[in-house]
Amino acid sequence: MNLNIGINLNETITDAVVDQLIECDPSLAERSREDIPRTCTANRILAAIGALTSLPVFLKIKDFVDRNLLEESDPSMLNRGMFVPLYRDTEQIYIAVANPWDPTGEDTFSQQFPDLEVTKILAPVAEISQVIETVSRTTGPSQSELDAIEVENSDDEITDFNVTEKHAEPLAQLVAKIVSDGVKDRASDIHIKCDKDRVHYSYRIDGDMGEKYEIPIKLKDRIDAFLLNLMGLPPEERAKRPGISGRFTVNYLRRSIDMRFERHRTYRGYHVTMRILDKSHFEAKLGVGSLAFDSATLFELEKVMAIPAGIIVMSGPTGSGKSTTLNAMLRELNRPEDIILTLENPVEDEIQGVLHCDIKPNEFNPMIASFMRSDPDIILMGEVRDLDSAELAIEAAITGHKVLTTIHCPRASQIIERFEQLGIERWKVAQTLKAACAQRLIKLLCPYCKIKKTGLTEREIRKFNLDDEWRDTPIYQRNNDGCGECGGRGYLGRSALLEIIPITPEWSDQLSKGVISPYELELAVRKEGILPSLRKSGLQIVKEGRSDLEALRKIIDMSATE
Repeated sequence: MNLNIGINLNETITDAVVDQLIECDPSLAERSREDIPRTCTANRILAAIGALTSLPVFLKIKDFVDRNLLEESDPSMLNRGMFVPLYRDTEQIYIAVANPWDPTGEDTFSQQFPDLEVTKILAPVAEISQVIETVSRTTGPSQSELDAIEVENSDDEITDFNVTEKHAEPLAQLVAKIVSDGVKDRASDIHIKCDKDRVHYSYRIDGDMGEKYEIPIKLKDRIDAFLLNLMGLPPEERAKRPGISGRFTVNYLRRSIDMRFERHRTYRGYHVTMRILDKSHFEAKLGVGSLAFDSATLFELEKVMAIPAGIIVMSGPTGSGKSTTLNAMLRELNRPEDIILTLENPVEDEIQGVLHCDIKPNEFNPMIASFMRSDPDIILMGEVRDLDSAELAIEAAITGHKVLTTIHCPRASQIIERFEQLGIERWKVAQTLKAACAQRLIKLLCPYCKIKKTGLTEREIRKFNLDDEWRDTPIYQRNNDGCGECGGRGYLGRSALLEIIPITPEWSDQLSKGVISPYELELAVRKEGILPSLRKSGLQIVKEGRSDLEALRKIIDMSATE
């Protein structure tokens, strides 16, 4: 049994932690013991460990760290034991540890400061890793080292690429720096592009592309071959395929991070996009962190998840967090008594107890029959993109399965029309669809440097179709210069906005008979005033001072009223 908090504990300790969770919340006793860690947040589990060991828990430690003490410590040792020093006085030295049963931290500082008592506090693994990152830096090769690289293709094999250790080969060190900087800055993607006379890379952070960093043009083919080698592909594959999809794993401060790789040919060379699938700094759990939806939306989502059969569809543009939300739902639905199968290309988030199938486009039709004969209870399809995948979703729902999937369309109500465009009859969609959802990711203002504003101008109120109350509503806006905490961006992180249209039996019947259109259904849901739209949820976040209208207008059409 895994507690999913970033550290490995033996069975005896794990059982004791689960017992402590049940003692704090007796309602958990109704679930199986294997299921309890999946339903509890990492912070809740950490609190149980704190109660078990009588240690205080600090969820945020960055502001308490003595920089001089930290810089005197060996980052590799801190990383191995997952601990950091916090503060030292004349009698004690305080350290933050992720695993209170690991003596490495206590032994290290007992030897270094024999006259001081070592006092431990508990902190999350992600928080400790973030502190270690500040003193563990991957440096790039010098210009002279890059100039000295031979440009012939290399056949060196790299099976386990560590991006935080020093590499003897300058090219390997360059790629290590590119990847490690992206992970450290919480980038979602790394882009490498070829222009006429240069190659450059850049990062997408919180949805925006950042500064471009140049690479010597002569290394264009060597970097390309190096990245293909990480996936175990020979350089010759470049000429055989117009597009190459794959994945590889990097090691970053003792944790494995999956990198999803996409490469396609361009007029001047190639364009590589590497998606960083680092789950360590956020929890894909409904109601927590970036998935902390409003109470009405969360309750409705729980209601449709409880329906035994039918389709739940998540719509939105690329990069709007659809897959993350579906995987969070899958974690909630994951029970030992159910068989859960996924059809994905590629698999983005592996969940313990779920059978993931990484399926290629040309394998879809042959896999369907075998897939359905596996007797699954719940099916997750990565995306409905053509008639075959749409028919599979419909047939699976009709035959009593619960189906979770995504589709590309602007509004939740347009999901029905999108299925029709793919060739599915309206009545089939209406009878099987249980919830039509739309999601967007909104950038959050940096809490350290955001600027307060007394209200909106008349022009802004008219521009965004807002009520007059916004004229005197105090809000916040982005600091264009940013600060050290946000890297000068003015934004720090993103949060999901979710709009859900539940398809009740009554509305299903009306849709089947053509009594109402999908858009009229959306208006009927809004008229009830219970479930908020994307616009309403976004404005609420702006009113709370967590984001601004500039960020909201980039993801939602603000020209229309409710």
